[in-house]
Amino acid sequence: MYKYEIIIYWSNEDEAFIADIPELPGCMAHGKNQEEALKNAKVAIQLWIDTAKEFGDPIPDPKGDRLIFA
Repeated sequence: MYKYEIIIYWSNEDEAFIADIPELPGCMAHGKNQEEALKNAKVAIQLWIDTAKEFGDPIPDPKGDRLIFA
């Protein structure tokens, strides 16, 4: 399991919870509730890393292992 910071917040515009992974540029997910957004964020992180490996792009080291819910 990767230990990237995940910020989850409600978006009125999208009418969904958004999970942002700021250490991985452009890596985000959403869900109808916080749990679903977190689950989808974990998938998005793995896809982001797999794509970076495929293209030889650098993968940042996680800064920590905290989850922030806003």
